Amino acid sequence: MKTKRAGFATKIVILVLLVACALALLSLQTRLQQAQEELDAANQQVEDQIARNDALTDAIENRDDPDRIGDIARSQLDLLAPDEKVYVDIAD
Repeated sequence: MKTKRAGFATKIVILVLLVACALALLSLQTRLQQAQEELDAANQQVEDQIARNDALTDAIENRDDPDRIGDIARSQLDLLAPDEKVYVDIAD
């Protein structure tokens, strides 16, 4: 039994299909990489929000702590306790 060889047109069609498949795979790989980057960014946002929530939870739980209130007064409001003294370094 003899088999018929593929013609030139058949070879061109197969080549075009292979090129189309290769381009589709490259496009899919690019989209997959973009989706992975978006997922990484979303995961980072989740971690940042969890850290902010933990800080806020700590601030709420310790809102009446005198040491915490004093630290906030010193660092954010530049206030001093009545028994504290400030020394200014003028050597600069």
